[in-house]
Amino acid sequence: MLWFYSLAAVTLAPTPDQVAWLQEKLRRPSFLMPRGVDSEQFHPKHRTVKDQTLRLGFVGRVTPEKGVRVLPEVEKALEAAGVYDFRIVIAGDGSEVAWLKARLKHSEFTGVLRGEELARAYANMNLLVFPSRTDTFGNVVQEAAASGVPAVVTNQGGPQHLVVAGATGYVAQSDEEFIARVLELASAPALLERMGMAAREKVSGVSWDAAFGKTYAAYDHAASEKGEGRATQSKMAMVKS
Repeated sequence: MLWFYSLAAVTLAPTPDQVAWLQEKLRRPSFLMPRGVDSEQFHPKHRTVKDQTLRLGFVGRVTPEKGVRVLPEVEKALEAAGVYDFRIVIAGDGSEVAWLKARLKHSEFTGVLRGEELARAYANMNLLVFPSRTDTFGNVVQEAAASGVPAVVTNQGGPQHLVVAGATGYVAQSDEEFIARVLELASAPALLERMGMAAREKVSGVSWDAAFGKTYAAYDHAASEKGEGRATQSKMAMVKS
């Protein structure tokens, strides 16, 4: 993999950790390639539910690498704590759907959502629960934040860089802490609301134009390298997310 990336004049990666790793290993520039979010498409104004039911949401591929098998444990912990008025809303599809349907009682499976349906699904959540340890970025965290929804994520992969721990959600070090943080927020509606407002504020300036600006900077650097004769082509490699 490093040999492949060494062919490039510059590389782009979605998280600061990956940028630092590439620069250290390749001894050449690497640029951060973040994602944008449409804060009008994803917005609290799309909320349609009026009840007091707690809605925990997961959005993405419902597959093993997303860590979704922790969700039944979350459900058990909530019931053990005396919380019963809740739903675990799973927006997506994948090989773990049947497994989860057989083990979750307070669940709602929407299938893959897009456009306005996805925007409403986010806005109707109270908390995004995203137990993936493999996502290189995790744009669903930004989309939830724009919708006024805080998140609990893991300490591995890209999502941890999108959450301000204690302010816009929590970053869990283990499955046990993940469950404990969800349980904590389930019984603290005022904190959930406050974190949701902070999450939306955090992404208020996270535009696609700004994200593309960083990509253009990488292209400019590659072009200047070519102009100086240090690269035969404007080759670029991108860490796939």
